[in-house]
Amino acid sequence: MTTALLVPLATDDNRGLTIGLFFVVVLITLGITFWASRQNKTAADYYAGGRSFSGFQNGLAIGGDYMSAASFLGISGSIALYGYDGFLYSIGFLVAWLVALLLVAELLRNSGRYTMADQLAYRMRQTPVRSAAASSTIVVSIFYLLAQMVGAGSLVGLLLGVSDPAVKNLVIIGVGVLMIIYVTLGGMKGTTWVQIVKAVLLMVGTLLITILVLAQFHFNLSELLGAAAEKSGKGAAFLQPGQLYGKDLTAKFDFLSLGLALVLGTAGLPHILIRFYTTPTANAARKSVLWAIGLIGAFYLMTLVLGFGAAALVDTSKGSQIATSSGNAASPLLAQAVGGGEGTLGGAVLLALISAVAFATILAVVAGLTLTSASSVAHDLYASVIKKGLASERSEMIVVRIAAFAIGAVAIALAIPAQRLNIAFLVALAFAVAASANLPALIFNLFWRRFNTLGATCSIYGGLAAAVILVIFSPVGSGTATSLAPDLNFAWFPLRNPGLVSIPFGFLCGIVGTLLSRDPESERRYDELSVRSLTGAGAEKASGH
Repeated sequence: MTTALLVPLATDDNRGLTIGLFFVVVLITLGITFWASRQNKTAADYYAGGRSFSGFQNGLAIGGDYMSAASFLGISGSIALYGYDGFLYSIGFLVAWLVALLLVAELLRNSGRYTMADQLAYRMRQTPVRSAAASSTIVVSIFYLLAQMVGAGSLVGLLLGVSDPAVKNLVIIGVGVLMIIYVTLGGMKGTTWVQIVKAVLLMVGTLLITILVLAQFHFNLSELLGAAAEKSGKGAAFLQPGQLYGKDLTAKFDFLSLGLALVLGTAGLPHILIRFYTTPTANAARKSVLWAIGLIGAFYLMTLVLGFGAAALVDTSKGSQIATSSGNAASPLLAQAVGGGEGTLGGAVLLALISAVAFATILAVVAGLTLTSASSVAHDLYASVIKKGLASERSEMIVVRIAAFAIGAVAIALAIPAQRLNIAFLVALAFAVAASANLPALIFNLFWRRFNTLGATCSIYGGLAAAVILVIFSPVGSGTATSLAPDLNFAWFPLRNPGLVSIPFGFLCGIVGTLLSRDPESERRYDELSVRSLTGAGAEKASGH
């Protein structure tokens, strides 16, 4: 395990403080969940929070959903280890919101109801489209869940000085149990309030560390970058491309693939897409995206300071705690350093505070992801495909809770061997799968009259299969020390991110599938969908024919 070399950071004197803050965060989020469980009276309450959240509240929740452990721990770690190349994650995640705002947010809010599949099924045949969309939602959510669970294991191992892999595995299991509780009890309303609280905590915590880091360098960003370059041992090269994505052709293609996945992935992420359904109007959905962009933009600018601050103030050399955790320990260690260093009360307080915030981040995001995939199983597969729209709300609510248990168990089982990987990198894989499978179908459905059921299922299954197969047979799956199967080598695909191949393939499958068949009913309903997506007329009933 990459985190097995960690040494205790918390002394016996301050370990109680660390554990206490952790329990406070968990108790607050559980309290919100139990409160929300008493407010859930209908399916609309459970799936969409009763459509009662304002643009500002939903913007905070979107930010809370999006600024995951990958952002807080993984990106700052990538910058600390790889300089300029690590910051590319921040740029990609931020620019991606422009695609979501311009192409998806308002139109999806107007033409769907509870899940991504609602928007597709309005003009397509229900059974094949909902089955495909549900499959894609589950796979994307599990990829994203892996990153959060790995972050939880790294974080608690770092805080408590745990070197036993079995203990960190127990932490991952504990997070899985908590997320199942959040989803089964709180639904969208509870999850949204947890995400709002977490977004506020994360922004305050990140701002505090950013100010303390800049104060060390007289609020001079140039001085900070210079110190980071010098301390890294790589000099000016640390601030230039090439540390992570080198100069050879494969590395350049890998970089292009990553950028494509990050920029196009957000608009296809199911757990982000369903957030647009929680607002009462399309205007509120649009405002929520603008609020989210502001919050997320400020946050990703601060990751620049966190990452280069860690490179300047904390040991990032080979064998260091940051290096052995694939960068995931950078932000907590930086908090300890600017608080006064190891062994000081200030360092212990900031370390515990930032780690508690990061843990809240993980809990909020895993709840959103699990809710998304469980909702898709219950609403799309059970209610619409198996029961043909005749399922009662009560039976649907039972199925969504059973699905949450099953998805949580799968995520736990896969997260344990994934601990060797940087969590920002794991999330980039989820983005690639979302952009390959979901985005082509959503875009074609909104803007192409001829698009039909065969095209939709081909684009979803084709993009999904291409992305997953290429990941399995890439260096992520085998052949390197940080692979999921490091002792085997079946990596014939050279790129670590499949987006460059799988995203165009998803669009191509949608085009070919559409041209191979005609569906007059789908073409006829395109005009209705267009009016609905632009005006929101009848959006409440958008999920069925």
